[in-house]
Amino acid sequence: MITLDGSHAEGGGSIVRVALALSTLTQKAFTINNIRANRPNPGLKNQHLFCIKALEKLCNADTSNAELGSTSLKFVPGKFQGKNIEIDIGTAGSIPLFLQSVLLPSIFSNKSFSMSITGGTDVKWAPQIDYFMEVFLPQIKRFADVECKLVKRGYYPKGEGKVEIKVKPKFKISSSSNFNELSQEINKNLQKIDLVEQETLIQIKGVSHASSELQGSGVAERQAKAAEISLKNYEVPINIRSEYWKTDSIGSGITLWAIFSKDSGEIDVFNPIRIGASSLGNKGKVSESVGEEAAKNLMKEISSEAPLDNYLADQLLKYLTVLPGSKIRTSSITGHTKSNLYVIEKFLGNCVIVDEKENIISSFKQ
Repeated sequence: MITLDGSHAEGGGSIVRVALALSTLTQKAFTINNIRANRPNPGLKNQHLFCIKALEKLCNADTSNAELGSTSLKFVPGKFQGKNIEIDIGTAGSIPLFLQSVLLPSIFSNKSFSMSITGGTDVKWAPQIDYFMEVFLPQIKRFADVECKLVKRGYYPKGEGKVEIKVKPKFKISSSSNFNELSQEINKNLQKIDLVEQETLIQIKGVSHASSELQGSGVAERQAKAAEISLKNYEVPINIRSEYWKTDSIGSGITLWAIFSKDSGEIDVFNPIRIGASSLGNKGKVSESVGEEAAKNLMKEISSEAPLDNYLADQLLKYLTVLPGSKIRTSSITGHTKSNLYVIEKFLGNCVIVDEKENIISSFKQ
């Protein structure tokens, strides 16, 4: 039984999410105390509870203390079995954060299946759904065919956004497989993750979105225009589409992503280089400020000359471990990164090296 301290490093919810993902994949049980101890309202939140409930369905897990606000949890996974499920988080709990726990074991499932998830698609302190689809998923498609359809946007506080996920594994876990066998099979068939050089910027894309109630004020277009003006010095094609949605809570936001290629102009489909940034609107915040903020965040990441923004690096860490010999360079090593590395070491031992001077993270076979 693995024991985790939920207050380690930045002490946020990522420790729980990563632990759930790795526990399910490796079939190792764990207990965790001091969950989210460094947050104003410690303990499990709805998004964590629905990660647990989904995994209870998908791997027949046994759990203890899986309750709202609980600061401890025991999780004993069974064998993962892909099956179609519907999950309603019930609040604006982040769907992309929910998927951080469930997607890793899902892409190595025994069969294809789908998930219908209701909750928040674009909320604070979480990746936005467009970032998930356009920046994160291109990296995951080396392991599995994953389709993500945005059916409805969900803003804070009501949420009620809806996302449909279809997963078609390329490497299926047999009833006798273990993590080492899975890793060996993947290494025989896939190139290593090699994201160290940023290469050449060739275009910038984006989505500026808002509730239909804000269409009369041109909120989405104003966000997009402000971002385009801020980014014009890059002298590459910029395409930011504007869209409006019927939502249960009024909101807006914008997600941008920069696409890079080698000097030949060809995009490496095995190691795609995309850097993302986003910003959300809120009451009293001028639409132009939302677009400018997202552009500023993107420019900061591009100027680092790293091929991964720090959010993507955090999310890719778990996947590095199944491809020993992989290497990534990020704009910065964050508290989230250190928390995730702590959990990885607990489950898999010392299999990742971090060069904080160069912001390079490498995985290796023990």
